Amino acid sequence: MTASTHAAVHLAQLNVATLRHPLDDPRTAPFVELLDPVNASADDAPGFVWRLVEEGAADATGLRPAGENVIVTMSVWETQEALWEFTYRSGHLEAMQRRREWFERHVEAHLVLWWVPAGHLPTVDEAMERLAELRAHGPTHRAFTFASSYTAAEAAEHARAASSAV
Repeated sequence: MTASTHAAVHLAQLNVATLRHPLDDPRTAPFVELLDPVNASADDAPGFVWRLVEEGAADATGLRPAGENVIVTMSVWETQEALWEFTYRSGHLEAMQRRREWFERHVEAHLVLWWVPAGHLPTVDEAMERLAELRAHGPTHRAFTFASSYTAAEAAEHARAASSAV
């Protein structure tokens, strides 16, 4: 990927998680206690651009676009590597390792990644559409996962090919 391609796009992510118990339930308290430190760690992480926050709150746990018991996280990162480093090599890992205590196991995709123009902040509706696309069609250049990812250059090439075929 060239420096100009790298600077022209960022990686967006949406993660949905179905709560086993309400956020105010004592069984969920350890997760709630991790929210502020993990979010602060994200905000300070190299490559972090933006994260979804509910108006007047420090996080997005009050937003429920995917269902009453489903919380979402959405963020934008400069690179896939930056998101990977935060996800698997920071305090976020503790929350991931304990996720079965607080969240149901998802049968279908619960994480979606996609490239956005630098400066674009995706909407929740846009993110939910990408997740629906991933669930319906599997990984594509428009909606993918860490395990089946597309570089920004690959995604752009697929998009060009698709638009020229129309």
